[in-house]
Amino acid sequence: MEERRSFGARRGFSGRSRFPPKPVEIGKEYEVDVQETSRRGEGIARIQGLVTFIPNTKPGDHVKIRITRISRRFAEAEVVKKREVEKEEE
Repeated sequence: MEERRSFGARRGFSGRSRFPPKPVEIGKEYEVDVQETSRRGEGIARIQGLVTFIPNTKPGDHVKIRITRISRRFAEAEVVKKREVEKEEE
């Protein structure tokens, strides 16, 4: 007797999502350091590995942000408070 498999099992899916739960939530605030600039000129920070785009920031900025949108592979945020990072004088 031939064993029937579900569509997902046949395709190699185990029923789990390919995209794990996100480490952020819409409306929550986080403090981050902007590390890079995107092609569109937005600052990029990573929150537990999740790329987060932040308009009007640049690398080196330390900002408090609020998450405004979460996508499968990234999040978008707005600046709540910008803090100047003091550079060490040599």
